[in-house]
Amino acid sequence: MIEVLREYFGKVHASDIHDYGRGYEVGSFVGEGSKVAFCSFNPDWIITNPPYNLALQFAIRALSEAKSGVAFLVRTNWLEGARRYNELFEKIPPDEVALFSERVPMVKGRWDPKASTATAYAWVIWRKPSTGETRLQWIPPGQRKKLSRPGDVDRFATRVISASRDL
Repeated sequence: MIEVLREYFGKVHASDIHDYGRGYEVGSFVGEGSKVAFCSFNPDWIITNPPYNLALQFAIRALSEAKSGVAFLVRTNWLEGARRYNELFEKIPPDEVALFSERVPMVKGRWDPKASTATAYAWVIWRKPSTGETRLQWIPPGQRKKLSRPGDVDRFATRVISASRDL
């Protein structure tokens, strides 16, 4: 996601909890201490696919830091739950929820265009200033194929290289 965002935004800061060999800062977006990642500038947008169990904390921090908005790619069931409703959605409802009509496979730390999934995802978007009302929309089928470019596999897919052994 970061590499494509760099094509559209002038300045992008990237971090991840693990080093996947892309050169991003290693650190957590939430928590305390030296292992927390901080952006050196006040970002216009914070766009992420947060870990499910920390997404509420991610949202609270992101909404306090982003100047223009926050966009989260999350499992659709993240929209459920009394705690998230009470601590987030009741106070700061998203401006938009965009549901994928087809399933979008997620593979930890890499992109695999041949992967499949039974999990549904959506973009949850907050804009500043907010309208205070949530608009629901659908991302039509075929967008993954339509928006993938010929060089994307070479740019983003991680290939597994088997080690040769001398016999």
